[in-house]
Amino acid sequence: EVQLVESGGGLVQPGGSLRLSCAASRFTFSLYAMSWVRQAPGKGLEWVSFIKRDGGSTSYADSVKGRFTISRDNAKNTLYLQMNSLKPEDTAVYYCGKYQYGSSWSAERPLSGMNYRGKGTLVTVSS
Repeated sequence: EVQLVESGGGLVQPGGSLRLSCAASRFTFSLYAMSWVRQAPGKGLEWVSFIKRDGGSTSYADSVKGRFTISRDNAKNTLYLQMNSLKPEDTAVYYCGKYQYGSSWSAERPLSGMNYRGKGTLVTVSS
């Protein structure tokens, strides 16, 4: 069974930075596109960022563009999210998700084709 384990969350002050990691196992990580998604308290799931399987193309939600950077290390089976200039509205549980093999991704429907998520890591931005 696919395993995705997020880590790196915590409490940070506004303007601070965090780097999230997602350790992937039990599937061939380098063959799958991945995304980070988040869920704020009392709200629905929000897509944050996408990366192609070779890391050659990325995309970001407008709410995080210019502040967050997604990357991956296929040799280490790990996905990353560098988060800078954090705001209180970034407070959420952050999940990494994988897509079905061969699925076609679009910014209009960024969660379409996502077939597995990890259990998440909590990020709290507060003074």
